[in-house]
Amino acid sequence: MALAAGSTGGPAFVVGQLPITGGVGAAAPRRLPEAPAAAAASSKASAHLSQGLAAGAVLGCAAAGRRRTARRQRARIIASAGVVAESGTQAGERPREGRPLKVAIAGGGVGGLSTALAMMKKGYDVTVYEKTGKFARFGGPIQFASNATSTLKAIDERLFDRIMAKFCFTATRRCGIKDGLRSDGSFRMTDVFDPGYFFNDESPADWFVSFPLKEIADMFNLPYTGVINRPDLQDILLDECRSRKEDFIKNGASVVGYENHDKGVTVKLSDGTTEEADVLVGADGIWSAVRAQMYKEGAVKQSAPDGMSIQGCPYSGYTVFAGETVLKLGDYYDCGYKVYIGPKRYFVTSDVGDGRIQWYAFLALPPGTRKAGDTWSGDGGNADEGRDVISYLKSLHEGWSSEIFHVLDNTPAESVEQRDLYDRWPEFFRSWADGNVVLVGDAVHPMMPNLGQGGGQAIEDAYELTRILDGAKTYGQDPDPKVTAGALQDFYKSRMPRVAGISLLSRLASDLIINAFDTPWSPHDDKGTNWKSYLTLFWKPIL
Repeated sequence: MALAAGSTGGPAFVVGQLPITGGVGAAAPRRLPEAPAAAAASSKASAHLSQGLAAGAVLGCAAAGRRRTARRQRARIIASAGVVAESGTQAGERPREGRPLKVAIAGGGVGGLSTALAMMKKGYDVTVYEKTGKFARFGGPIQFASNATSTLKAIDERLFDRIMAKFCFTATRRCGIKDGLRSDGSFRMTDVFDPGYFFNDESPADWFVSFPLKEIADMFNLPYTGVINRPDLQDILLDECRSRKEDFIKNGASVVGYENHDKGVTVKLSDGTTEEADVLVGADGIWSAVRAQMYKEGAVKQSAPDGMSIQGCPYSGYTVFAGETVLKLGDYYDCGYKVYIGPKRYFVTSDVGDGRIQWYAFLALPPGTRKAGDTWSGDGGNADEGRDVISYLKSLHEGWSSEIFHVLDNTPAESVEQRDLYDRWPEFFRSWADGNVVLVGDAVHPMMPNLGQGGGQAIEDAYELTRILDGAKTYGQDPDPKVTAGALQDFYKSRMPRVAGISLLSRLASDLIINAFDTPWSPHDDKGTNWKSYLTLFWKPIL
């Protein structure tokens, strides 16, 4: 007979006719015929057996239900005791929340402000210490690839929406590599690779690589790559942070040092004062004071006697000239950015929004070969220097496509700047954390600009650091310095492999483009005739 589940919530049982001997499915043994009386007695015994089995099943269900109820009651008692022990409350009372983590952040750049916002959203008590007396609209466009924009969205949806409102998407148009010598000067959008080029000298050879940025973003359902003005980004981040804590930033007081102790960390400021915190985040850029102390690098921005390194950071071998102009090119609506490749150098132009075109010229020159100013270092240039740089670049690109000359000739001289590029090897073996102090962004992993990942990796740091710290806290307890220090080591171990790979790829890109790529060989002219030309031709269809 069938028994439904009882009030205890136990499972239903189905009790069938059971054989006296043999297993389920076994053949019944042959027996002698029984007398009527014996048959009646046997039938009565069988009925009693069936009733006994049914009663046993019911009692078993009831017992199992009581055992499960008891286990649940014991679990509730243990959980209540844990809450009482943790928060000091009586069972049934709302537990007291522990003190929020107090975080000091050195530096108010992209990494510092992104970290501040991510942590304030988790309820942390955050203060940013910035060396500048006040924020001013400063800096040019910054590129965010899909990984950066998706991380911004994960940090805060409203932040993402506000950034997208100021965003100039480049991935929705063609982005790729052009032949610096053979592009015909009309900014035409020809096929990327036409095999007929080898047989027909009239087949265009302008483009030979198109990066599938849009297709990859669509594949993984990510936002598209693009650029935003750094001042716009800074204003949005400042506004979002102030909406959560009005006085979160202290201008004119930079972090110059720190001291770990058993209760957290003492933060030393440039005005001679100190502040106490549970965590110090060094987001103070490539010339980081926090890093200088952590890795014992000496004075901030201290140059080596040979001038080939600053604060232990070696010169990359490249300097970059940059300028900006308002110019409607022939491919303005069809091209996001393009890289012109030729012998021993490359030239980049990118749409940066509002009709503006920004260009970069990467050259292998010794450090300190100053031809223009750098507003990042406080050494602004002037129009005379800008005109000299434009003339210099035109002389270096003699014989290149007239498209490059068209951009240079229409660039305001006062917009031209120069910066020597310094690059560190990834920190494989030295931890990014020292006690309750941790490094993020350019302070620990500066990036060459070739992949546009400098700001993106700083934003990823902000998200991952906040996630790991949040996972290490206990609701009813105040921050434990030992637990926090362990979380910072977990952050380093989590981020190091990915950041190291991207850093090496960014470094490799410059070396490959300048030292391994050249104008591809062609059967129709003699513009590419060395071994690198044949190598570039080989890579062309693969790329």
